[in-house]
Amino acid sequence: MIVARDVGKRFGGPADGLTAIDSITVDIAEGEFVSLLGPSGCGKSTFLRCLAGLEQTTSGALQVDGEEVDGPPDRLGMAFQRDALLDWMNVLDNVLLPADFSGARKRQFEPRALELLKMAGLGSFVHAYPRALSGGMRQRVAMCRSLLLDPRLLLMDEPFGALDALTRDQLNVDLYRLWLQRRMTVIFVTHSISEAIFLSSRIIVFSPRPGKVIDDIAIELPADRKLAVRETAEFGTYARHVRGLFERMGLLHD
Repeated sequence: MIVARDVGKRFGGPADGLTAIDSITVDIAEGEFVSLLGPSGCGKSTFLRCLAGLEQTTSGALQVDGEEVDGPPDRLGMAFQRDALLDWMNVLDNVLLPADFSGARKRQFEPRALELLKMAGLGSFVHAYPRALSGGMRQRVAMCRSLLLDPRLLLMDEPFGALDALTRDQLNVDLYRLWLQRRMTVIFVTHSISEAIFLSSRIIVFSPRPGKVIDDIAIELPADRKLAVRETAEFGTYARHVRGLFERMGLLHD
């Protein structure tokens, strides 16, 4: 579904510019859940924005479904660390926003919006306003909004990074279950090793800036994952491997 060959992105001019990513080469199949893991400033979010057509690459080739990315791909969903809910709209209308932007008849998507909200445990908050919601509830609304148009490709940029640990754990479980049910392709940016291992079928590890791929790890854990999987020997093996990569890059020290 996604083919990247020697993709680079540079901001600014040759004298005072900044290379964010360099020579990124990856293939991502339809239906995979792929986490991009690496230190702050390593270009994970830049690569995600290039995939979304929000930034233009400066070198290499980047394709989605065999087409060069020169704008947002068809059936794209996006979720960010900030939920970006509109405070003057209720929960249902916030979820229905992508239908407005796509030019579709908003009300024809209302049954799907209600189904998603019910699935996310927000069925009784349809007419509530964002100010009445907790941080975790707001992110659930944002996740429902990103799924409204039944995306084939879902790009998520640290959507749970600002949440407390318990809420983040629950949303990890919620997102993983949604992915199991719908099997859309997910590219998920995170700084959390355990989050990446729990959610992913693959983890792509980036080096410090300029970001390069230093490892591509297949995660072979049970398909029906629960949080308790983090206590298994297999999970610990993956975590030690990733920590070892960061230690060799000088990013973790005992």
